[in-house]
Amino acid sequence: MSNYKLFLLALTLVSCLCISVLPQNPSPLGIRPESPEGKGTVALKAARLIDGTGAAPINNAVIVVTDNRITAVGAANTVRIPTGAKVIDLGNVTLLPGFIDAHTHLIGRVLGDPEGDMAAVKDYDSFGAILGVMHARDTLMAGFTSVRNVGASGRFDDMALRKAINEGWTIGPRMETAGHAIGITGGHCDENGFRPGVLQLGPIDGVANGPEEIRAAVRLQIKYGADVIKTCATGGVLSEGDAVGATQYSFEELKALVEEANKLDRKVAAHAHGTEGIKLAVRAGVSSIEHGSFLDEEGARMMVERGTFLVPTLSAAEAVERAAKTGVLKGLRAEKALAAAAAVRKSIKLAVASKIQIALGTDAGVIVHGANAREFFLMCDWGGMSPMDSIVAGTMNGAKLLGWDKNLGSLAPGKWADIVAVSGDPLKDIHAMEKVVFVMKNGVVYKGLIVAQN
Repeated sequence: MSNYKLFLLALTLVSCLCISVLPQNPSPLGIRPESPEGKGTVALKAARLIDGTGAAPINNAVIVVTDNRITAVGAANTVRIPTGAKVIDLGNVTLLPGFIDAHTHLIGRVLGDPEGDMAAVKDYDSFGAILGVMHARDTLMAGFTSVRNVGASGRFDDMALRKAINEGWTIGPRMETAGHAIGITGGHCDENGFRPGVLQLGPIDGVANGPEEIRAAVRLQIKYGADVIKTCATGGVLSEGDAVGATQYSFEELKALVEEANKLDRKVAAHAHGTEGIKLAVRAGVSSIEHGSFLDEEGARMMVERGTFLVPTLSAAEAVERAAKTGVLKGLRAEKALAAAAAVRKSIKLAVASKIQIALGTDAGVIVHGANAREFFLMCDWGGMSPMDSIVAGTMNGAKLLGWDKNLGSLAPGKWADIVAVSGDPLKDIHAMEKVVFVMKNGVVYKGLIVAQN
């Protein structure tokens, strides 16, 4: 038999064994697929289970899923597997809730792309969304079944991607989307470095000054589908011409933004590196501080008192530091990257010691999409978190921050069937979180093998 025929035979066998990762449910008229949702009863068996709440692991574990909901969880000798259920025996793996990344940028190019700096003026409006389809798939296959996308290039392309995933046109995580991040003219949320007349943006694009313009910007993002509002309280690493720690909005402006968002039942995520900007944002009532690189003890106390989450994005700090040292970033941006990366190694330890609520976030887009799970390791390595606490940050805490904890974040009867399995035991080696062998979202298996029938 020729090598080519052997290849085709092997491909056919693999196709027969694997559960399809693409929804195969076209409507009767062939117009559109059905919304991806599990059908029937499936039982998952594994050597151990970590439920996302911080509780002790369960050995020799079983989860029963009916349609898109978990119906039973526990040790094998306590759970009855219904007759006729499909059984997936995954062996020496750990079952976990689907991971949650609370800080992503699925739309557009990633750091290090040679076309990245000119993308805002050279790429077609829809190009970033097309890249987003690939990024969403990579994110899901890495075990991240939910993300909070806090700002996108292109006009509301993140809404388009969310719609395509929800309707089954493409695969990807559940998405909370922010539309355009909101900030000052010339600040981190603006597009800088171009001559006058190029990319002069306004409130619909997230560039707004003064309380009334800011309120208008919030209303416009929500009008076009924003689930969450993102603002830039300080400068940033990758933006042109601003200092990484400098405050941008005044307290009055931030307060107006938060009031408008909360009035319309939206939370606010605040990009904030600098010490004073963190405190202004916390005082204004934001739900989360993103990055928090120069956090100090007073800011940490304020966050604990108000229940403000920290989303530390250590993966991004590691990535920009590497980019500065290798010459990918130059000049002021390289200086900012090195300063922020050094500072965040201290601030994450302070946050952990202060018992700030921490939710996993990577700033994916600064890092390569699909590499999100390295954040679990960095929270342990840089922050001194225990493996269990880092897992809670990427499951239950993320669900609480997103307001999805009623249905996601832990493995419990009644919750949506977003379930991941990793090879080995992450409590012994946190790098196991990067070795995802099985992914189920909403009861649909996107990665894994059927190995038995009850």
